[in-house]
Amino acid sequence: MKRKWLIFLVVGLIFVLAACGSNDETYTIGASQFVEHPSLDAAYGGFQEAIADAGLEVEYDLQSAQADQNNTIPIAQNFVADGVDLIFANATPSAQGALQATEDAKDIPVIFTSVTDAVGSELVEAMDQPGENITGVVDLHPDAIKNTITFIDQYFEGSTVGVIYNSGEQNSVAQIDAVKAEIEGTSLSIVERTVATSADVQQAANTLVGEADVFYIVTDNTVVSALESVISVANEQDIPLVVGEGESLAKGGFVTYGIDYHTIGYRAGEMAVEVLTGEKTTADIPVEIPPSMQLFINKTAAEEQAIEWNDEWDDIAQFVETSEE
Repeated sequence: MKRKWLIFLVVGLIFVLAACGSNDETYTIGASQFVEHPSLDAAYGGFQEAIADAGLEVEYDLQSAQADQNNTIPIAQNFVADGVDLIFANATPSAQGALQATEDAKDIPVIFTSVTDAVGSELVEAMDQPGENITGVVDLHPDAIKNTITFIDQYFEGSTVGVIYNSGEQNSVAQIDAVKAEIEGTSLSIVERTVATSADVQQAANTLVGEADVFYIVTDNTVVSALESVISVANEQDIPLVVGEGESLAKGGFVTYGIDYHTIGYRAGEMAVEVLTGEKTTADIPVEIPPSMQLFINKTAAEEQAIEWNDEWDDIAQFVETSEE
């Protein structure tokens, strides 16, 4: 009898240990990315790295909307139909599409990043009140635009600032509105061009020649995906090119108050781990901002754009080189 109880005990312990050690579940994540460009790619890489560091086994289905907002909802709807465990939405249009596609599938959580204005784009009601099935990390530090306009006003006083953006991207509209608000009361003025596709960007940049003294390209996905066109015009016409993030700086922008997209992607990945493992729900995780920002200057781009160097920049900025790509 004792031997039978011993056998039952051993068998029971085996099942308990097996249950405790069964973290071999494979999760499926649908990754919806609005367009391929270095910033969004870096965020996706950071997201994957965080999940790998947590030891989770994940199969990814990466789908790009190719900068076409009409593609974002069908991509997310396919993820819902496939029954993915989580949707990673990389950029505002992709997050909006994912939220709409999961309206009747709230059991599928959405984690976003590379979103500029999570409240204004109606992803969440407030930063500290994430949605029933959505939360994430925004890509705009609260002081980035203010500091950028202050920099332009200080070192390029009296300039007309030329901006190019896709008016169909809510994140871009929010940034341009912020630029306009910060310009009020300064020596600066603004001139705008809007585009619908990346193919429109070069023409828009060319039409600003003679009107704009400085270009300022915010984190607009459509324009950033065709940034080489703007860089070409800026270099040929000796127009300082101010950009909204570090990857654009490395391509040939002159200056930015930048954040690290890999970092915000990594934090979004940590959020995804908490949700997938059941440690938290999206409702438990407030939307977060980038942890820090820094003034970066590309000295090579400054030379290409015939910018007169100011020695103060040696003390206040970090420097990058134009990438060889």
